[in-house]
Amino acid sequence: MRDDRRKWLNLTGPARRIVSLVPSDTYNLFALGAGERVIGRTRYCVEPAADVAAIPIVGGTKDADIDAIVALAPDVVIANQEENSEADVVKLEDAGLKVYVSFPKRVADGLAHLGRLAKVLGFDQDPAAGARARRVIAEGYHTLRAAVERRAKELPLKAFLPIWMDPLMTANKDTFLSDALDLAGAVNVFGDRDRKYPLAADLGAARPLPPERVQGRDTRYPRVTLDEVKALEPEIVLLPDEPHPFTEADAQVFRGLDIPAAKLGGVVFCDGKDAMWYGARALTGIARLSALIDGVRAQRRVP
Repeated sequence: MRDDRRKWLNLTGPARRIVSLVPSDTYNLFALGAGERVIGRTRYCVEPAADVAAIPIVGGTKDADIDAIVALAPDVVIANQEENSEADVVKLEDAGLKVYVSFPKRVADGLAHLGRLAKVLGFDQDPAAGARARRVIAEGYHTLRAAVERRAKELPLKAFLPIWMDPLMTANKDTFLSDALDLAGAVNVFGDRDRKYPLAADLGAARPLPPERVQGRDTRYPRVTLDEVKALEPEIVLLPDEPHPFTEADAQVFRGLDIPAAKLGGVVFCDGKDAMWYGARALTGIARLSALIDGVRAQRRVP
């Protein structure tokens, strides 16, 4: 089986000792019924809270404790191309460990990833053990189909979901976050906005580097200005609690802008996991995002 790097993961059998370096994948492993196989996690792997509390911490997502992971002798380390340091992945592989790297950019990609995780766990060869995983994956595709059908019946709200406040940052359409918004009934107002290099260019204060000098860099997370937000007139501003924990003071900044969201109570807080955790969390996360968006949509309909 190949991971999202198109690299072969050659396991001699089902992975029974797993280190997860991805918060959403730690959650996924428990959702699939394999939580007892997780022998190491990052300090950010906090869900399901009661179940992960006793699992040893092996550093963070960007600063994994390589020696601690090697000492645990896992069958596989679960990592993410965006979440984890490439240098850490290389060190783990150089130490002889097998690393599975994912990179879902769509909600559907996250569900397909659950299927590949089930294979890593050997559930495709064990119908009894894999029954729970099959139910979770089937429910995920049902949720996805229902969201697609519902989206076709409603005019989407124009949405802005920042991921950082200083500097102000968001995500474009080539991200899981943007797809989650779309399925929940909103359109990302910064969908077509690529990140420019250097920083001054991203903020409109300098000429951007030509495409040939930007190749290989991630352009999916632009740094934007409040003036850009005003020009795009979002009807809803969703402020997540991660990766930056947006505060009431942050909310007041957006409520002070001349935008539809500020005029009709559309500056609201949301659970960042609902918009950014791929896989099993999306089963309920999309519904919660939809409820927030529907609430603002209903407010707009009030005479």
